[in-house]
Amino acid sequence: MSLVFPHTFVPWFRSVAPYIHAHRGKTFVVAIAGEAIAAGKLATLAQDLALIHAMGIKIVLVHGFRPQVEEQLRAKGHRSRFSHGMRVTDAVALDGAQEAAGQLRYEIEAAFSQGLPNTPMAGSQVRVVSGNFITARPVGIVDGVDFQHTGLVRKIDATGIRRAVEFGAIVLLSPFGFSPTGEAFNLSMEDVACSAAIALQADKLLYLTEVRGIPLDPADPDSDIDQELALADARKLLAALPNPVQPTDTAFYLQHAVKAAEGGVERVHIVPFSVDGSVLIESFTHDGVGTMIVDEKLESLREAGPDDIGGILQLIEPFERDGTLVKRDRTEIERDIGVYSVIEHDGVIFGCAALYPYPEARTGEMAALTVSPQVQGQGDGERILKRIEQRARAERLDSIFVLTTRTMHWFIKRGFVPVEPEWLPDARKRKYNWDRRSQVLVKKLA
Repeated sequence: MSLVFPHTFVPWFRSVAPYIHAHRGKTFVVAIAGEAIAAGKLATLAQDLALIHAMGIKIVLVHGFRPQVEEQLRAKGHRSRFSHGMRVTDAVALDGAQEAAGQLRYEIEAAFSQGLPNTPMAGSQVRVVSGNFITARPVGIVDGVDFQHTGLVRKIDATGIRRAVEFGAIVLLSPFGFSPTGEAFNLSMEDVACSAAIALQADKLLYLTEVRGIPLDPADPDSDIDQELALADARKLLAALPNPVQPTDTAFYLQHAVKAAEGGVERVHIVPFSVDGSVLIESFTHDGVGTMIVDEKLESLREAGPDDIGGILQLIEPFERDGTLVKRDRTEIERDIGVYSVIEHDGVIFGCAALYPYPEARTGEMAALTVSPQVQGQGDGERILKRIEQRARAERLDSIFVLTTRTMHWFIKRGFVPVEPEWLPDARKRKYNWDRRSQVLVKKLA
C-alpha cells in the first residue's frame, strides 16, 4: 500500500488548482503518434485522458499509425514508398492502413473501457465516439509522383464533433477521410489533428510524439528544449530549416504547429510520449515537459491590479507562515495594490514585489519580493528586481532598500550593501521592528 504524505500532496494539489479552473470546459485536441501505441503507452495515456476528461475538459483524440501500417505491409510482403515526407498509398497500402486503423480503434476503445478497482480508471465512464467526421481530397501528382490514395483534409465536421463532446464523449479521429463520392484516402495524423484543432478553434493542440520538443539549437538535437516559442519566432525557425522527411526532423511537427497557431489555436504543444504523464505535466504545470507555440509570449511582467490581489495573497502566504516575509493582510494589499509588480504566466501569478517610495529621502523600500518555489532559479527574481528599479528611477529615487532576515546573500550578489537601521528614512525607522532585527540593505541606482 502506497503512502500519501499530506505535507507534500496538499501543496502540490493546490498548485495545480489554477490550471484545473482555467481548463474546465475547454477543448483539447490530443494527437498521439502510432509509435507511442507501439511502445505500449496506450494504457497510461487513456488513464491520463480519462482524468482530464473528468475535470470537465472536452477531448478530441487523433491517433497515428505509421508503425502499424508498416507491420501490415511487411506481413503482406509489400514495400513502403515515401516521397515529400508522405506515404505513397497504393491499393495494398490502403488495405493495410484500413486494417491497422480498425485494430487501433478497437484497442483505444478497449483502453477507455477499463474500470478495474485500484486503478486510475476505477469508477470512470468514458464514451468514445468515432465516425465519418473528415472529408478528404487526393494529394494527386506532385513532381511526377502519383500519391494515389494518399489524401489531405478538405473539411472537418466541426458541428458533429462539438455535439459529441458536449454530450460528454471523447471523439476519436482516425487518419482516414472520404471524398463526396465515397473514395477513401489515407491521411496523416498531423494533418488531421491540425485541421480539427483549427475547425474547432481548440484551446490546445497537443502532439504526443517521438521527439522531445523543439531544441534550442536545431543543429544539436540533444540541446535543451525551447519551452515556449512565440509564433513569430517559430515561423522564422521553420523558414530556416530544410523540408522535413522523417518525423524526427525538427520541422516535421513544427510545420503543423505553426499552421495551427496561425489558424487560431491558442496553444500548440509538442511533447514526448517517452515521459510518463507528459500530457498531464504539460497541461498542469508551469514549465511543462515539451515545447509550446503561442501567438504571443504568455509570460508578462507588469504592474498589479485589483484582480491580482488573490493571486498575490496565495503566493506570499507560505513565506509569511515560515517567517521569511512579514505578514500582510488582505486590506493592506488592497490598499497598496498600485505599488506591486507581478510576473504572470498563462493567468497564474508566479512572482511579485512592491515599491514603497520615500520621496523626501529620495529612496524607496522594495517589499514582499516573492517567487513561487515552482520557478525559483529561472531568473524571475532578477526580472522583478529590475522592474522595481525602473519604477524607482521613474519616481526620481536615488536608491532602493530592503529589510530581510534570511536572503541577505541574494541581495548582496545583486549590488545591495548592508547598512545600520539608523540609515532608514525617519518615517520607516519609526516602523522598524527591533525584535525582528531585520538586516537593512541598500542599492544605489545609477
